[in-house]
Amino acid sequence: MATYTLIPGAGGQAWYWHRLVPELRARGHEAVAVELPAGDDAAGLSKYADTVVEAIGDRTDIILVAQSMGGLTAPLVCERLPVDLLVLLNAMAPSPGETGGDWWGNTGQAKAMSDQAAREGRAPSAEFDVEECFFHDVPEDVKAVALAQEPPQSSTPFAEPWPLHKWPSTPTVFLQARDDRLFPLEFQRRVVGERLGITVDEMPGGHLVALSRPRELADRLEAYRAR
Repeated sequence: MATYTLIPGAGGQAWYWHRLVPELRARGHEAVAVELPAGDDAAGLSKYADTVVEAIGDRTDIILVAQSMGGLTAPLVCERLPVDLLVLLNAMAPSPGETGGDWWGNTGQAKAMSDQAAREGRAPSAEFDVEECFFHDVPEDVKAVALAQEPPQSSTPFAEPWPLHKWPSTPTVFLQARDDRLFPLEFQRRVVGERLGITVDEMPGGHLVALSRPRELADRLEAYRAR
């Protein structure tokens, strides 16, 4: 039995994983969805990592899954605890010393997102639309609950230089949803190839794939675990 430890992206909600958790448990595993202190301006990346470590406790056979902004935190956890596998999911891949705020410009994310919108026939210069960018493939009932919550996200973790000198030696895979409008697939292939030197795997779905395709995501995670 594995322990899937699930790190959310911006907003820090354990709720983000609520459709994936029962899928993993139905496959005989433990699933720990972490709630991060996203609304606390005093909490930086170290506190985020502390929160994940505390949630894991004395559990073993850890598979760490990090969504989006969770890519800033997960490697710090790998430096503190034995992690069998790190799965980066539609994630940010920072460089040593780079702030999360600088990551966007350093990687060319805005142009990549705009170019992707143009390719899909959407207005590339339109005002940012949360529903269009994040929820285009999420079921309506799930989207309604998500949009009603509006969780805060402090800027503190984005202002700190990423503290590691290099990525941890933990076995790592990168899974990218091919319909992600925030982090387009080819953008991620370039960034991850340059920064981590690993291949990006793909699956259907948008940025919030744990909400839109939890069963397919669980199958992919299980395939990684078996491999």
